[in-house]
Amino acid sequence: MEYSNPLECFGCDVFSDAIMQNRLDPLIYAALRRTIDEGSELEYKVAEAVANAMKDWAIEKGATHYTHWFQPMTGSTAQKHDAFLEIQSLNSAPILKFSGKALIRGEADGSSFPSGGLRATFEARGYTTWDCTSAAFVKQDGHGSCCLYIPTAFCSFSGEALDEKTPLLRSMEALSKEAVAVLRLLGINDVKRVIPTVGSEQEYFLVDKHHFLKRKDLVYTGRTLFGAPPAKGQELSDQYYASTPERVTGFMNELNIALWRLGVPAKTEHNETAPAQYELAPLYASANVATDHNQLVMELMRRVAGHHGFVCLLHEKPFYGVNGSGKHNNWSLMTDTGVNLLKPGKTEQTARIFYTFFAAVLAAVDEYAPALRMSCATLGNEHRLGGHEAPPQIISVFTGTKLYNELMGLASGGLGELHVKEQMRTGVRTLAVLHKDDSDRNRTSPFAFTGNKFEFRMVGASQSIGLPNTVLNTIVAEMLKRIGEQLSRSNDPLQAWREIAGALILKHGRVIFNGNNYAKEWVAEAENRGLPNISSTVDAINIMTHEKIQDVFKRHCVFSPEELNARRDIALYGFVQMARIEASTMLKIAKQKLLPACIRFCGEIARAYNETKAAGMETAANKRLLTRLCANIDLMDEAIETLYCALQSEEALENDTCSRALAMRENVLPLMKKLRAAADELERIVDKDFWPLPSYGEMMFHIV
Repeated sequence: MEYSNPLECFGCDVFSDAIMQNRLDPLIYAALRRTIDEGSELEYKVAEAVANAMKDWAIEKGATHYTHWFQPMTGSTAQKHDAFLEIQSLNSAPILKFSGKALIRGEADGSSFPSGGLRATFEARGYTTWDCTSAAFVKQDGHGSCCLYIPTAFCSFSGEALDEKTPLLRSMEALSKEAVAVLRLLGINDVKRVIPTVGSEQEYFLVDKHHFLKRKDLVYTGRTLFGAPPAKGQELSDQYYASTPERVTGFMNELNIALWRLGVPAKTEHNETAPAQYELAPLYASANVATDHNQLVMELMRRVAGHHGFVCLLHEKPFYGVNGSGKHNNWSLMTDTGVNLLKPGKTEQTARIFYTFFAAVLAAVDEYAPALRMSCATLGNEHRLGGHEAPPQIISVFTGTKLYNELMGLASGGLGELHVKEQMRTGVRTLAVLHKDDSDRNRTSPFAFTGNKFEFRMVGASQSIGLPNTVLNTIVAEMLKRIGEQLSRSNDPLQAWREIAGALILKHGRVIFNGNNYAKEWVAEAENRGLPNISSTVDAINIMTHEKIQDVFKRHCVFSPEELNARRDIALYGFVQMARIEASTMLKIAKQKLLPACIRFCGEIARAYNETKAAGMETAANKRLLTRLCANIDLMDEAIETLYCALQSEEALENDTCSRALAMRENVLPLMKKLRAAADELERIVDKDFWPLPSYGEMMFHIV
């Protein structure tokens, strides 16, 4: 269906607030809003009325089934579909029904999802429970079936969180509680809730499906395990913001409409830096809704890409030698009265609020940088972080020179006044005079302040944004709690804030860095400042078991130590399994495709050499090529054997996930790089007609 403007279709498949207000009794609607807005307990009669209205609306939209849509610790989503059918008695005809109980609670096999030992295999029961703060929606597949999707949390029989959403909702409550308390002490009494807001930019690659299917490394792992760089990559910077190919534009248009129908405010789309790389950025939403939205973005990108003959790659590093894909997490704080707490203000009151909350974030990032690094620790992200395309593993905060000077002025006992923006003149009278932002952009910073929000740029393209935002919410809640305790001990909090914020800035200002985060000098300087540099994914994952990290999550009732230990085991297990899949895939491709192809080509060259030699026309070039081929084939064969042995040794280890992860990191991954180097060198030599894999050039430059 085509629409003349986005507003015609935006949210048309969402059981929105406006629809609820129209379909529910006013008293029921008011009670539901109290639950959503104030966190009051959900009454059963309210759930029953909402379920009935939701069912009628969904059936009118063509739905035959409903599902509790949740986010287990797999990084993706899960669902089980049930029809709106019930039988009242043995001989009665079925009726369409959806009860309040079915809306509030669903049941899933908890043992079939990662639990990290929280649940034994025989303890299978898990529960999904309605997240009424995220709107339900209907979604159709390409074959006309339609289902009502109900966003839910997922927990075990004994109450442990088995998903990404439950801890995120807990962290939002903790942050709101501490933020409201601080605002009260700063003289703001009309705020009942503070909501962390998020807008997550999504980077991705598109490749032709027929190329994708010929690359089993892409099929099984999401990234190319082999591939020599093409003659042209991104060196000319001619892909970024360039004109988009028509096929890709068609994909983007269909994707936008699909997202708009589901209420996802897709805003910006453009070509990214690497060939065949693109980006989509939505407007902000509350952190839990933004997490739901991002899952829909990733799911629909994959689905819609197929309609246009593409496959969407969300891996952090699908192609070696060009930029990988991240997911910039734009995070801010919004009151229920519509005020952005991280927007610099011009009045004394707004400046007081801004500096206090800014100092809290600054202190949180400095003190709990390892937790932020942990939240982005995946094998895919290991290939991306630290290169000149993504943030380094050292977490620092970019403020810009002007704000930095104002922060240091406040720390020194000054007023901390924010100045009026400067005007920028281009020298062309027909161009408008622009107001300059307070700072330039620093694309190398892992955690940059961008005017009224912080941009956390370490998040990987394929991962859920649930854990990064859970961590961010919790550590900021911790700092706000400390600030609130100090303010409450003061006889005059409206005066004490300046000293408290200044002390935090002075103590944690070491984390501010406005220079080039890629520079080698910064590594040494960061070490001198005492900033952690956690380069290993395995080390980053193990941070979940550190006492200080467990204490802060336990204190704010976000994660119990048992839940964190479980997540650590799940993450390490995922690291091991993904590395094993990559290594096994690599061996299979090398043994069954690359090595035979190289030997066949070598045979052709040998025959040509023997024929020319027999004719008395021996050439040095032919001999050099044959020698080079044989030498590199031997190198690849040796690399295959050593990688195979290392993988066998890892599999023989006892069932200790940490030891196996370390074995993968220390032994298997380096040998994979060695095998790749040998194979990529052969790709540069072997005739293209013999090479069995589509090349980088074919995959990245053949979209027209």
